[in-house]
Amino acid sequence: MAYVPRLKGKYKEEVVPALKEKFSYKSSMEVPKLMKICLNQGVGNAVADKKLIDNAIEEMTIISGQKAVASKSKKDIANFKLRKNIPIGVRVTLRDNNMFEFLDRLISVALPRIRDFKGINDKGFDGRGNYTLGVTEQIIFPEINIDKINKILGMDITFVTSAKTDAEAFELLKEFGLPFKK
Repeated sequence: MAYVPRLKGKYKEEVVPALKEKFSYKSSMEVPKLMKICLNQGVGNAVADKKLIDNAIEEMTIISGQKAVASKSKKDIANFKLRKNIPIGVRVTLRDNNMFEFLDRLISVALPRIRDFKGINDKGFDGRGNYTLGVTEQIIFPEINIDKINKILGMDITFVTSAKTDAEAFELLKEFGLPFKK
């Protein structure tokens, strides 16, 4: 039998029945699901130092378990000494098994390592059932060796769901185990 990530199995066995009962869906196909997780990291000083992008790509690849790609600037901005098509950030899109493995590591290992952690804010919903979480330091992930990083950077983690409302997405992410503030 093929390997199934822990949270993927939990979704089928626990989350679907719980959400079906709570929102009184007629079919289990109506239950919202997690479509993808997008990781973004802006590297502000990458215009001056090209090596920062390479380090960020390497770190993001280690964190996500999937090859990261550089995000390039769309236009010239003179005030920031920015030219078109210069790498200024790093991004990764996780789907299926990689997504569930990353979510499991985020919930069980990375989030509890945040200093003075009291839960994540529920204000990151966009009105269409997607949630964005900002992380201030990449060193909360145990895969990152603190001695080898040369700059502490933050990142955005976006959970894209098939939910039609923020309430459905909130309940979906809460059922997965994201520790929202009470």
